Amino acid sequence: MEKKPLQFWKLGLSLLILSSVLETSSRLVEGLESTGSYDYTKYHPMDEIYKWMEDVERANPELISSAVYGNTTEGRDITLLKLGLKNSAVSEKKVIWMDCGIHAREWIAPAFCQWFVKEIANSYKTDKKLQQILQNVDVYVTPVINVDGYEFTWSNETNRLWRKSRSAPPAGSDCYGVDLNRNFKANWGTVGVSFDSCSNTYCGTSAGSEPEATAVMDFVGSMANKTLCFLTIHSAGQLILLPYGHPEISAPNYDELVSVGEAAAAEMKKLHGMDYTVGTSPQILYPNSGSSRDWARLIGIPFSYTFELRDKGEFSHLLPEDQIQPACEEAFAGALSIITYVHDKAFNSGALPDAAVALTIWSTVMAVSLNTGVLV
Repeated sequence: MEKKPLQFWKLGLSLLILSSVLETSSRLVEGLESTGSYDYTKYHPMDEIYKWMEDVERANPELISSAVYGNTTEGRDITLLKLGLKNSAVSEKKVIWMDCGIHAREWIAPAFCQWFVKEIANSYKTDKKLQQILQNVDVYVTPVINVDGYEFTWSNETNRLWRKSRSAPPAGSDCYGVDLNRNFKANWGTVGVSFDSCSNTYCGTSAGSEPEATAVMDFVGSMANKTLCFLTIHSAGQLILLPYGHPEISAPNYDELVSVGEAAAAEMKKLHGMDYTVGTSPQILYPNSGSSRDWARLIGIPFSYTFELRDKGEFSHLLPEDQIQPACEEAFAGALSIITYVHDKAFNSGALPDAAVALTIWSTVMAVSLNTGVLV
């Protein structure tokens, strides 16, 4: 008779474990069904992207986790997905950063970040090289940084080409928003910007005045010493831009940045024959300052690139949905080319450029003024 309490306790424990397993399995199945039905060849509003992020994390618990690392001017969450595999043999994993949607109207950019996550989730179990990368590196992906602006472009057709954030107008103005890619602490306010709040290149009241830019700088800056690469995705123009946006400065590893960028462009062309031009912004687009790409290189992240996705002007920021898949396929090939290179370099030699070199060069830059053309 004394054994019955123990037997009941074991039975209860077994039922509890079984219930937990069934609940976990149910969540996994639900996540797989949701992500399996998600249409990656359509543009999605923010509420659907948030839901997709929850589903893809739930469907891939061993690979994906999420974190809110900031809030927008209007109080919305800025959320990332972290892709990586556990590896007890590595004392400290390296980091690769990718963000999309810093300019609201560039809908193909968030579409690509979603595509990128989907491709990694679908292929890592059978791709040995990808497994190796994910065991050594955590890839942080933010599908939309400028959440307020992106929401605004979905509000009606009149607002579809809105570019900036939705921060309140400064005193004496009725024009909303800041160009977040002119608000980073990288030679801020010197080249290719406007101090007119009604301009599409308005750089804000000071470097880092916008919570969206500050969120990125705080989060990425806290792990700069272990970050191998910074990729920020834009459109349009079919360009791979490298630091710096100022015409009087070159990155200390300029030649290598060009070589790696050209290798990525070659991989991109193999898929659909699209040419992507590689160079600094002053060389192939226009000078600018305060960009996230330049900020990343300035704080010592050795590889920093802006991808300007399709097209070259026919549709520009209104890229049709029937081009989402080919645009994302070629962008994935380019991104994976760069990620593979920086991974192999880090884990073969472990050598990374010194941030002090970039800081010394940057301190010599003089401010210049210029007019800008078509904005990306």
